[in-house]
Amino acid sequence: MTQQYIALLKIGLMAAGLLLIPLLAMIFTHEVVWSPGDFIIAWLLLTSAGVAYKLVASRLKNPAYKYAVGIAVLTALLLVWMNLAVGLIGSEDNPANLLYAGVLLVGLVGVLVARLEPRRMSRAFFVTSAVQALVPFIALVIWKPPLSTMEQTLGVLGVIALNTVFAALWYASARLFRKVAREQTLPNYAP
Repeated sequence: MTQQYIALLKIGLMAAGLLLIPLLAMIFTHEVVWSPGDFIIAWLLLTSAGVAYKLVASRLKNPAYKYAVGIAVLTALLLVWMNLAVGLIGSEDNPANLLYAGVLLVGLVGVLVARLEPRRMSRAFFVTSAVQALVPFIALVIWKPPLSTMEQTLGVLGVIALNTVFAALWYASARLFRKVAREQTLPNYAP
């Protein structure tokens, strides 16, 4: 039991250590301006991601399972971090960015329903990937941004491209979970 607490403490300390980077940047440049609240939220995000990875990845010794979990946790972390920092659709204040909460909810519900079983985890992240890919198109239909200038059109294309990258990350995680599921069905496989 104490080893688990030590592992969790290490994760929290590593997260705090990473936050020394923006703290030092604030000392040497005026480009980085974080409030105490920003540091707290960043620490919570990093620590939560580390704990989630530790708890889920320790379930199996299979490297592909650990990579799949790592990709999924990192993708969720980046999605939340970028959305809070600058917003993926317009600014962080754009209500269209709330659609990403739906992506995370689909992934979380999928994980809970899958109960960490690789085949079901694969399905959960295939669905999450599809939902991620749909977000910019749903936002276009609901908010109908003006596309009268080249800059506006390129902005929309940039959002679609970025969502495609996130969808590809969810998809990569799903493929790795599928690989683990297939390996487990082989007769001589021992996890």
